[in-house]
Amino acid sequence: MLNREIAEIFERMADILEIKAGNPFRIRSYRKAVRIIGDMTQDVAELAAAGRLTDIPGIGEGISGKIKEYLATGRIEKFEEMKKGVPGGLIALLSVPGLGPRTVAMLHKELGVESAEDLRAAIKKGRLSGLAGMGEKKIGNMLRGLKLIREFGSRLPLGIALPVASEIVARLSRTAVVGEIEPAGSLRRRAETVGDIDILVGGRDGKSIIETFAGLAMVREVLASGETKGSVIVEGGLQVDLRVVPRKSFGAALQYFTGSKSHNIHLRRIAREKGLKINEYGLFRGKKMLCGRTEKEIYKRLGMCWIPPELREDRGEIEAASVGKLPRLIRAADIKGDLHLHSQWSDGAASIRAIAARAKAMGYGYMVISDHSRSLKIARGLSVESLRKQIAEIRELNSRLRGMRILAGSEVDIMNDGSLDFPDELLAELDFVIASIHGGFKQSREKITERIVMAMKNPYVSAIGHPTGRLIGEREAYEVDIDRLLAAAAETGTALELNAYYQRLDAGDLLCRRAKEKGVRISIGTDAHSPEQMWMMELGVGTARRGWLEKKDVLNTMSLSELRKHLKKKRQK
Repeated sequence: MLNREIAEIFERMADILEIKAGNPFRIRSYRKAVRIIGDMTQDVAELAAAGRLTDIPGIGEGISGKIKEYLATGRIEKFEEMKKGVPGGLIALLSVPGLGPRTVAMLHKELGVESAEDLRAAIKKGRLSGLAGMGEKKIGNMLRGLKLIREFGSRLPLGIALPVASEIVARLSRTAVVGEIEPAGSLRRRAETVGDIDILVGGRDGKSIIETFAGLAMVREVLASGETKGSVIVEGGLQVDLRVVPRKSFGAALQYFTGSKSHNIHLRRIAREKGLKINEYGLFRGKKMLCGRTEKEIYKRLGMCWIPPELREDRGEIEAASVGKLPRLIRAADIKGDLHLHSQWSDGAASIRAIAARAKAMGYGYMVISDHSRSLKIARGLSVESLRKQIAEIRELNSRLRGMRILAGSEVDIMNDGSLDFPDELLAELDFVIASIHGGFKQSREKITERIVMAMKNPYVSAIGHPTGRLIGEREAYEVDIDRLLAAAAETGTALELNAYYQRLDAGDLLCRRAKEKGVRISIGTDAHSPEQMWMMELGVGTARRGWLEKKDVLNTMSLSELRKHLKKKRQK
């Protein structure tokens, strides 16, 4: 979380410079530091203590010095100077989708806008219509962006909340005072966003457990500390709540605090029909406690098998559990490889060799290098010549690797007219092709659907990348005919990607479930731009489980030979 805290400061520094039309080189330097530090799994403080900050590619003396300054003093003097004269609300406006720094600076200068509320009021009064470049379409985009910020602003992406919760659970698990411990709430259900982080502990000495929790090194502020509940702010400004219950009630409390609300309401109705009462303390007949030690016995007493947390949304899981028809959900151990990875050849941070080493350490048998195609210049997309050179490097590396196979791939842009960014003769040389939309988001529903369907009909396209294009809390999904998309995927044998990067998780759980019903396979890829991001496969698996997916529904649960046969069959269609 300290890494994230420092990365956010550099993000704000870059934002302020952009508003002030500052030095472009320095802006790029800060943005690069944001990506590098934010993606690191090793604590930046440990690297600083070892004198190894400048060993990190992309971290020079200037950035290193600012990091050391923050670690020593809790502030960066340059940042404090930059903030002078810039309203805080103005910087926050940069997080509104559709608003760039130049627009923010212009709105501030011309209309005195200093916050999201100021902007909403200005739009409502029609004050933007007379400004240069402020057409109806752009204003509409701003309104949609403000709506997204209002809906998601108070919620955390799963990919930020989960590592924090996991670290706290790991630290507390090592103490003698804690018995059972589990995250709860929407985080345990692996929802794409969560509110505050909730953790449940079963134990006897609640006061001692709460004191241990409040005393963790990562805690910045203690909001509450009692005998059964504690609440703290940790590094990065996130709130974490911990609740202690008697061990005899741990299962009942875990079920209750995991939710969802609609799932729990349905369970209470079933309990009443059986003359029982269920709450966070247990399952009761009158005043007699029947059970509560484990979740499994709660569900069993209600006439059903245990329901995995990811399914608890009242979407038919209770009915299925009552007749023993729940799916055998995919597990992390079922994943044999990562199908979407970026290297230094385009906009990634690591060599192919380094990525392969991480994949092998994760127990994978294969992985796909899928750097961007030539038209995506902002991501340093590969030319035809560069891609052929990369293919040659991959083949050479494979000749020396043991226990790991690198598949040559590409994330090929679907162009505005539906054609692909590389010719078929080049695609034929690749092992795995992801076709993705990276532009033309505002095209009509019919046009975007047609573009994707055209890509699916290409025999060399293995999967459609992040099929709805949404960025959680930042960009709405583009308009696309899902029924037609699924029908075309089923007909052509094209997989839909579940992009596991924490801001995407696209296809989402509901689309995954619809794909399963139509016989369309899902490919899970992390879209990692550094080896440190490859852990996000865990997020992809969580979303797949929420979508009721089983091992057989996911492409990269196949062995390498099975995957090759599947891809060959697609090319022969």
